[in-house]
Amino acid sequence: MTLNYNPQGLIPAVIQDDETNAVLMLGYMNPETLRLTRECGQVVFWSRSRQEIWHKGATSGDYLEVRSMKADCENNSLLIRIRLVGNATCHTGAYSCFFNDVDPADGTP
Repeated sequence: MTLNYNPQGLIPAVIQDDETNAVLMLGYMNPETLRLTRECGQVVFWSRSRQEIWHKGATSGDYLEVRSMKADCENNSLLIRIRLVGNATCHTGAYSCFFNDVDPADGTP
């Protein structure tokens, strides 16, 4: 199978807790970070803001241990099921990055 990266060489990766099924975050990977993820068994992203490799947890201690990886039907996004080693996925200290409610009627937070 060949993954379809976007023109910037990235592929979105949805991170889901393997035990709770909670969606924890969305990150981006390139071929190098995908290789590093496979080698170390923990999720490694490409930071679009810093333009550098980002081993999730290297600073915070909250690592994402890979349990499984799947590509979608078009091979242009990934679902990575993980075991959270630590307490938080979000840089805010929250368990999940998805905690801001949005009004479905008008799309406002």
